[in-house]
Amino acid sequence: MAAGEGDLSRRLWEEHAAWWIEGFTEGADPEYVDQIIPLAVGEQAGRGRVLDLGCGDGQIARALVAAGSSVVGVDPTTNQIDVAAARAGGPMFAQAGASGLPFADASFDGVIACLVFEHIDDVDGAIAEVARVLRPSGRFTFMLNHPLLQTPGSGWIDDHMVDPPEQYWRIGPYLEEAATIEQVELGVHIRFLHRPLSRYLNALADAGLVLEHMDEPSPPERFLAQAPEYFDAGSVPRLLHLRLVRR
Repeated sequence: MAAGEGDLSRRLWEEHAAWWIEGFTEGADPEYVDQIIPLAVGEQAGRGRVLDLGCGDGQIARALVAAGSSVVGVDPTTNQIDVAAARAGGPMFAQAGASGLPFADASFDGVIACLVFEHIDDVDGAIAEVARVLRPSGRFTFMLNHPLLQTPGSGWIDDHMVDPPEQYWRIGPYLEEAATIEQVELGVHIRFLHRPLSRYLNALADAGLVLEHMDEPSPPERFLAQAPEYFDAGSVPRLLHLRLVRR
């Protein structure tokens, strides 16, 4: 990692925290409400002590507390942690980065990271920390913007050079790891790290985290309804979910 890259990611998240909080929390985003939060609760509810890594405003942490877990949420972004603490709802929150967690070895029954690792430079250090704080047989719920979706240069193509016209998802240079700064909304820039799936799976295996289940769910109906012009969007996964267990 070049000097300052992680600092740049954090600075952009500090600057644009309100974009995330206003657009993706408190019921504002159908993917979170209809898919991500129910999946997180189904994977971790009642597992005892759970760490929400990269918790943002704490919406997943609060849902897990409501489902019976004791939850600690951590995030490196001050503006996210301040909102999480203000919204409260049962979890405890702390400001911390993923590659230096302030917790003892084997101190959690479960860890969840939702749409977090695509913003982390030190992927190996962060995965090693997840494995360190998990108890043996503890569960790691790993949710990621699907690498096929996140590959730089990817996007929807409406091909009118064929008859009948076709619509498909173009994939960029998938096998090349890359860091990009994307304008996700007018004036809002966020830094993303693309890695192929094999990069994650091998790092997880090296850390002693064993894959139990993999899921590539179709986007939920309310999300698809926002852009009905992309009639094939239901066949392109936006989310990658891995269930892993600590050896």
